[in-house]
This record gives sequence, structure tokens and C-alpha cells, in this order.
Amino acid sequence: MKDRLFILSQYLLPHHLLSRLIGCAAECRAGWFKNRLIGWFAKQYQVNMSEAQVEDLTAFAHFNDFFTRALKDGARPLDSSPGAVLCPADGAVSQLGKIEQGRVFQAKGHSFSVIELLGGDTERAAAFMGGDFATIYLSPKDYHRVHMPLAGTLKEMVYVPGRLFSVNQTTAENVPELFARNERVVCLFDTERGPMAVVLVGAMIVASIETVWAGLVTPPKRTLKTFSYDEASRAPIVLEKGAELGRFKLGSTAIVLFGPEQVQWAAELAANSPVQMGQRLAAPRG
Repeated sequence: MKDRLFILSQYLLPHHLLSRLIGCAAECRAGWFKNRLIGWFAKQYQVNMSEAQVEDLTAFAHFNDFFTRALKDGARPLDSSPGAVLCPADGAVSQLGKIEQGRVFQAKGHSFSVIELLGGDTERAAAFMGGDFATIYLSPKDYHRVHMPLAGTLKEMVYVPGRLFSVNQTTAENVPELFARNERVVCLFDTERGPMAVVLVGAMIVASIETVWAGLVTPPKRTLKTFSYDEASRAPIVLEKGAELGRFKLGSTAIVLFGPEQVQWAAELAANSPVQMGQRLAAPRG
């Protein structure tokens, strides 16, 4: 009954209004407010500040500054195995496996369309049909910057408007096509393993999603927006393996897609496996 009421509330709550209000609070610079909020959050979620560049909880300008904190050099060593595909973020594997019949497994009998995930364009999704996916969930205590699994050249970024359902095991098991319904930013790269998509999925109280090349990616009007990075019209944007790609100001999930026969997920990983940015997520196939 508790789970049913929670799911019902997810459909009834004003997702965007609530998220933007909380986002404003997260930018508050008043010392009495931000210090109390940061202190409570760090204690509640047992945040490991010993690995952060700034360990003093009162030194952050506001809550979002704390939430997107940088780590000390060496805190996340990058796996040096030849051709290794790196985990893009701290968190846990929600699911990983094959993209079958154009769909990505979500949880407990639910799946979602690759076409819808990537913004509804069949041509954009074609490269990933029959390929492989990994969904990484970032919990509140985790480091919330997302990094490149492989070196790549940015080809396209797509802002896809949507709802902001909470993202957790309960919603994954009960909200159909959760990740293809929530607001998200799709980043498409050319890599040594062919096309790679990294999708940053928003969630309830996620105030914003940022990328290192575009900053805040939430257009004034919540309509689908495509940004092309044609090398003929501008200098190419190339990010090295392990480089920061973007960050979440509260939440949520990163989904990585590859084309068919390009990668083999690490055998030790499965649903609910804890992961850290920089560890080996997959090896090259073939």
C-alpha cells in the first residue's frame, strides 16, 4: 500500500514547480541556511568528505556548490586496461545488457524505447539498435559529476523535455518507460568504438543538468531542442577518456549506449553492483 501511494503521488505532484523551487533553495547563499542544509545532508547521507578537494562543509558558496563538489586528485584512478570503457559516474548499476528489439530493460518487466530515449528520431537511434546499454544510478551521497567512458568527439546534443518522476527502485519497477519519460540531455559522440551516447536523466528535485561545453542545459521553453556540433562550422569539441562531461545539481541517472558488437560489459557487474567513476565498465569486443 505504501508503494502504491508513493507512485500515485508521483503522478499528482507538480514535478517542475517543485523541482525549480528546491533548485532556488539550493542556490541560496545565506550562511545560516546553506550551512545548516549542507551539514544535515552530509550527515543524513553519510557523505565522504575526506575525498573532496574542499572538506570544510561551511566553505561552499551554496548547497549546489557542495553537491557538485570536486574530488582530490587521484580519488578516482582511471582503469588503465587497454581499450577499457570507464564507468562515467559513482553510484550503482541499475541495469546493463543488450538492446533488444529497440528496447532497453528497465526493471521487473518494464523496458523503454531507444528511439524515445534519444528524442524520437529513428535515424539518431539506428546506430544503437542491437547494441549494448548500461544504466548507472547516482544516489544522494555520491559524487555527482559525469565523466567520459571513452575519448570522443561531440557530434550532437539533444535536450528532451519530460516529467521529473523520482528515480529509484520503486519507480523503476512501477512507472512504465521511466527514463524515456523524464527530462534528459542526450550527448552523442564519435569514439574508437563507434557512436556512443551518454544520456543524463533528470528526476524529481533535480534543479538542472549541465555540460562542460554548454553550461546549463534547460531551454527557457520546455521543448525538444537539438544542438549540432558540425566540425565545418565550429572547432570540434573533443573530450579525453575520464574527462568531465557534465554534472547534476541534484540527482539522478546516466545511461551509456554503444552500437552492436562494440563492447563487453565487465563480468563482475550486474544489477545493483556498486560502481565508481573510472573503474572498468566494459572491455572492447573484437
